[in-house]
Amino acid sequence: MKVPFKLFINAVSQASLRYAGGIRMKIKESPSRKLFMISNYVLLGLLSLTCLLPLINLFAISFSARSMVDANAVSFWPKGFNTAAYEYILSNKQYFQSFGITIARVLLGWIINLVLIILVAYPLSKDDPRIFRCRKYYTWFFLVTMVFNGGLIPTYLVVSRMHLINSFLALILPEALPMFCVLIMMNFFRGLPKAIEEAALVDGANWFVTMWKIYLPLSKPSLATVSLFVIVNHWNAWFDGLIYMNLPEKYPLMTYLQSVVLKFDVTKITSEQLMLNPHLMEVTGRGIKGALILLCTVPILLVYPFLQKYFVAGVVMGSVKE
Repeated sequence: MKVPFKLFINAVSQASLRYAGGIRMKIKESPSRKLFMISNYVLLGLLSLTCLLPLINLFAISFSARSMVDANAVSFWPKGFNTAAYEYILSNKQYFQSFGITIARVLLGWIINLVLIILVAYPLSKDDPRIFRCRKYYTWFFLVTMVFNGGLIPTYLVVSRMHLINSFLALILPEALPMFCVLIMMNFFRGLPKAIEEAALVDGANWFVTMWKIYLPLSKPSLATVSLFVIVNHWNAWFDGLIYMNLPEKYPLMTYLQSVVLKFDVTKITSEQLMLNPHLMEVTGRGIKGALILLCTVPILLVYPFLQKYFVAGVVMGSVKE
């Protein structure tokens, strides 16, 4: 009696997930290991503080009074609490324009990157020459692009000749295929049992169905890891917006942040703005920069907890070739 294909897929998926999870070995807690673990936690805790303290200082400055900031009296707690810096930023429509551009860039860029990564990594993970005869050639071809590139001027000329200057696609297409993420996915695909694929092919599935219904559902840790890399890369990118966009209203969020950090001047606050909001008298350059850095950083930090449980497994399983 022939087993229905859906039941076969479910059974294979559950067995492979158990395989992917691996067998956790119990390590005996010797005194030396306990000392190592304690030292490790202390060291990582100190490193974490060195990353958090600057953000806490920016947070305190952004909510502090102008007199306290000018006197360098603010450390890790706001003094003379006020929200003038945030009121000024949120009253600026260019912040929301840049924020919207970055959100659209992250969503579209994530989709394009993920599709291309999967379509490249899956064929490159096959060792059988009957499936992909030129696999080694393409593998080396892509690896070379990780070390060498055409350079800034040739890349700009290519984007310009394609008439993408001041175009939203100029922020996405030049980085459409990150090869580092392809390597992670390719090694993850190679780590899955080949018997799963062979059983699916015997049961009548083609290569595309095997990839879509078997490999991708089993690749959630690696997909989450790659997604995190792609999202952070698009969110933090600022240089491409600076060279490809000639109009400030088309800047992505980080390019707008860079322009404010370098060029902001408190004297640009107009008398009309002061009449509408007298609290702007308390605005300082350091407060504006600190508030804007926090507003640009916090959204991407909120994404990490949702992908954290997949991150370590995805990196480890995608970086080890069996």
